[in-house]
Amino acid sequence: MSKCEQCIVRKFNSLKELTKDELIRITACKSSKNIKKGDVIFKEGDHLNGIFCIKDGVCKVSKMSDNGRNQIINLIQKGNILGERSLISDQTSNLTAIALSDMSVCFIPKEEIIRDLENNPNFTLDLLKTMANSLKNADNLVVGMAQKSVKQRLADTLLLLQKKFSTNSKGAINIQLSREDIANIIGTATESAIRLLSELKKKKIIGFVGKDITILDDKELEKIAQGF
Repeated sequence: MSKCEQCIVRKFNSLKELTKDELIRITACKSSKNIKKGDVIFKEGDHLNGIFCIKDGVCKVSKMSDNGRNQIINLIQKGNILGERSLISDQTSNLTAIALSDMSVCFIPKEEIIRDLENNPNFTLDLLKTMANSLKNADNLVVGMAQKSVKQRLADTLLLLQKKFSTNSKGAINIQLSREDIANIIGTATESAIRLLSELKKKKIIGFVGKDITILDDKELEKIAQGF
């Protein structure tokens, strides 16, 4: 099992603020897990007894609406912490997390994180900043849903995905999402997402083969995102 104090992944999240002694203590009590693509990490209504530090892979975090449609709130990748909000509020999770790829995660028990929150103000402040940023993104999502067209939201999403995940050797966005996942990010029916993607491809703004999507004209996509 890898040691937290030697793990480079923690440098990308709030665990970077823990002291060497605190990291050694966490190493002794954490557990490493391999999660298969498509597996549920946790679901709405679950009691989370700890947090997950993502060593490798990507998962989607979603919320089920009253009409039975899944809304993807965020895509969480390597280096991030998952589940901290429900842990600190001491409520059941109001979100579901599902692996989009094979993942490697470390699970840290609740009592250890609470101890660090009580004793290490730098760690507490960093975690609060992370949660504040998540709430800001959630606010932007709500405003986007209310004020932007589906086409604008699709353009926005493609640009954000490229910024967040970069591109592979073929120039495609370095994450593979199903058409249903894309629809659940932009808040529309799968058929509508497929039609809009095809329109963008026809205009040579994007290209795609299977789940690989390449942005061919960034400027034109940015214009669409801005409503022009």
